[in-house]
Amino acid sequence: MTESKKAVVLISGGLDSATVMAIARSEGYELHGISFDYGQRHRFELQAAEKVCAANEVVSHVVFPVDTAIFRGSALTNDIDVPHNRSDDEMSGGIPVTYVPARNTIFLSVGLGLAESLGAHDLFIGVNAVDYSGYPDCRPEFVAAFEAMANLATKAGVEGNRLKIHTPLISLTKAQIIQRGLELGVDYGLTHSCYDPSSEGISCGECDSCQLRLKGFAEAGTTDPIHYSKTNV
Repeated sequence: MTESKKAVVLISGGLDSATVMAIARSEGYELHGISFDYGQRHRFELQAAEKVCAANEVVSHVVFPVDTAIFRGSALTNDIDVPHNRSDDEMSGGIPVTYVPARNTIFLSVGLGLAESLGAHDLFIGVNAVDYSGYPDCRPEFVAAFEAMANLATKAGVEGNRLKIHTPLISLTKAQIIQRGLELGVDYGLTHSCYDPSSEGISCGECDSCQLRLKGFAEAGTTDPIHYSKTNV
């Protein structure tokens, strides 16, 4: 397989990243996964990422440690309550407290370093600008700006081997993402999306991520295979 067909996939273990990895695989890329251990309270996603990578027969999977001290003021990394049972208007009304400062910028930068070192020209990330809960680093403008920067900041880019950030889910609803994943045979039972799971890793069913996930499965006309403590959908 040629170097141009290698791809680095940012894999959190959630529904979106699992779908993106399946898309990259379907397009014939040699897969190299990268996940991040940044002290997130929903650390069960790292176990899910390992399972998703195994299911997709990745060539390599790096779990990159990030000191949680740099991520302050987020409910995902600090002693701040994760919001539960928010309405659609509340979820779309601003940047939520679960936003992690500059997370995707940092993660893509590390992924970029891995890609260039592997001779890969393609990075895949599961950002979404439709059901995205107000995160600024999930927008097309951000992705375009990062790709431009990547091609200015790397030896590969300067030498004309352009790097591409692939965001195949950017304009899809959660239901459309699920439908696409099911077409590709994604086992969503391997994934973890909850921001506030129990100590056993059971999803709460009430945080923004759980609500968006449950709504997506309902609108896709199918059942979410994972277990929840509570469901309101």
